[in-house]
Parts: sequence; C-alpha cells; structure tokens
Amino acid sequence: MTRLLAMALLPLLLLLTPVAPASAYGEFPQGFIDKEITTNGTTLHVRVGGHGPAVVLLHGFGDTGDMWAPLAAELMRDHMVIVPDLRGMGLSAHPDGGYIKKNQGLDIAGVMDALQIERADLVTHDIGNMVGYALAARFPARITKWVVIDAPLPGIGPWDEILKSPMLWHFNFRGPDMERLVQGRERIYLDRFYNELSFDRTKITEETRDHYAALYARPRAMHDAFEQFAAFNQDALDNKAMLAAGGKLKMPVLALGGDHSFGTGMADVLRFAADDVTGGVIPDSGHWIMDENPAATIRFVMEFLGK
Repeated sequence: MTRLLAMALLPLLLLLTPVAPASAYGEFPQGFIDKEITTNGTTLHVRVGGHGPAVVLLHGFGDTGDMWAPLAAELMRDHMVIVPDLRGMGLSAHPDGGYIKKNQGLDIAGVMDALQIERADLVTHDIGNMVGYALAARFPARITKWVVIDAPLPGIGPWDEILKSPMLWHFNFRGPDMERLVQGRERIYLDRFYNELSFDRTKITEETRDHYAALYARPRAMHDAFEQFAAFNQDALDNKAMLAAGGKLKMPVLALGGDHSFGTGMADVLRFAADDVTGGVIPDSGHWIMDENPAATIRFVMEFLGK
C-alpha cells in the first residue's frame, strides 16, 4: 500500500521473433482484418487476427488499439486476437454518451458476441483497465485470465488517496473552454502525458506522437476522451457496487506496473478486487509500457497467458 501511494505521487508518474514487422503506433501484421462492429448502441473499430483461444486487448487514453500491434503480432501465433478502439476513441464511432465504464464493458461483450466468442483472455492498460474490470465483474465466466497494466480502478482500494496526486489534474480538465484550448494543439496536450508519465520520454517517438495526435484531432475525439475521465465518479460508485454484489474476481490476474510508475502497487490495488493476483514490474518503464519496454511487456503477457 505504501509503495502504491508513493508511486502514484511520483513526479514522473523477446523471447519470440515477430511474425511480421509491427510498431507501437499501429502497424498490425498481415492476417489482421479491420471490422466495424455494431454493439450496445455504437460502432467500434476492431482489428481481428490469428486463430486459437481468444484474447481481447483494450487500450487507454493517449493511445488507441494501435498500441498493441507488437503484442498482437506475437499472440496471433496461437490466439485469435481482438483489438477494439474504445467508444469515442481512435476510429470508433462518437456517440453522445455511454462513457461510464460499466456501459463500455457491454460494448466489449457485444464485440465478443458478434465474433461468436464465449470466453476470452483479457489484456488492458490505463482506461482499458477500467473497462476491463467492468467486463470481468459483470461477466466473470467469460474472462479466463486478465492482465491489467499500470492504472488504478475507480472506487477500488486507495482510489481516494490516489486522486490527491497533483499529477492527476487532467481527471477534471474538461468542458467547452478546455476543448477550445486544446483544439489544434492536440500534440502539445498529449506531449504532456508522454513526457511526464514516462521514464525515458525519447522512447515515445516523434512518429508515434504524430500518429496519435492526428487521431485525437479528429472531430469529437478529444471531447469524447474527456468524457472518459468525466465518468470516473460514477465508475467509482459502480465498481464499489459490483464488488459488493459479486465479490472478488476469481480468474487469475497478472497486475503489471512500470518500475517508474505504479510498480508493485498495481498488485496491491488488484488484490482489493481479485483473489488470485500475481504481481510483476516492467523495468525501465514509466506508464507507456508498449513504447518504453515492449519486449518485457510482451514476455510477461505471453508467459502468463501460456500457463
């Protein structure tokens, strides 16, 4: 617990050869196809590739599903890999509402239904963790294993203490005037996150930064990203209610934190929400694990899902 709070307040909060070239900003290997899947009142852009047991990869803010390209290239060897963009983000549709994570969990369940997938492993990062928890808590029989990476869960464990970090001012940065400030300056705004929440900011390349800045500059994209944060208060209430009603998750969970970000604190958080938690620390990494140390991240995920 002490380590978790310390890491939350920090100021700077391959064993396998890839089957095809892939980068942290979205070059998925040959064999992946893009689908537009209608689900829960919206349409999600989803990349699907590979064969075998299913695994769903969920991104967070500052990224899109493109972040998972290097991991997807490995997993597709023996998995069916499903990589959505969350509602209102990336190339997915921009509905006016529905950004509470309990509702977005239904989005992902609908993607699984559309692809005729009853059960899947789950790998999540940042806001993807929050959507992933809502999915796993409401449909525990559908999630076989969960890898949760470097972000807390609203309402779970020491959430109220984590919120006191001055690094998290962006949780309440939203509204028409804030959108006007950011419009046309999306790259500047995103650079704040890449620079301050990384261990080595040079690992988030200019190419990667430009790629995501262009996606977040699309119409309504930044507005809907802000809506993800605006939902946190309701997410906290929903998570507390789901935990009280259903108890702790029973599937195996791997909780990973960057050694210059949440570190072992990720496992501390998840033990409030799950019974079978294994912790892990990604070395030489802040928050942006797939940019800063993709090899270690991929190794952790592959070993855990392969057990």
